[in-house]
Amino acid sequence: MAGISIWQLLIIAVIVILLFGTKKLRNMGTDLGSAVKGFKKAVSEEGEKSTDALADKSAASEDQVKTTAEKEKDQA
Repeated sequence: MAGISIWQLLIIAVIVILLFGTKKLRNMGTDLGSAVKGFKKAVSEEGEKSTDALADKSAASEDQVKTTAEKEKDQA
């Protein structure tokens, strides 16, 4: 048996609860949850910024292409 059985996991859980206590574990869970929420918020804000930046670059490049095409018309 190379894997961990359900009984071994239960014994580990009981030992962890006895060592830290339920209040400490609850606080750690809350802290971990708020950290994950903060990370997700930061990632989504960064994604929105990069999307806005790409849209701005796209608009600028379209304007540049139009300007180049107009110059070529004038030269012809």
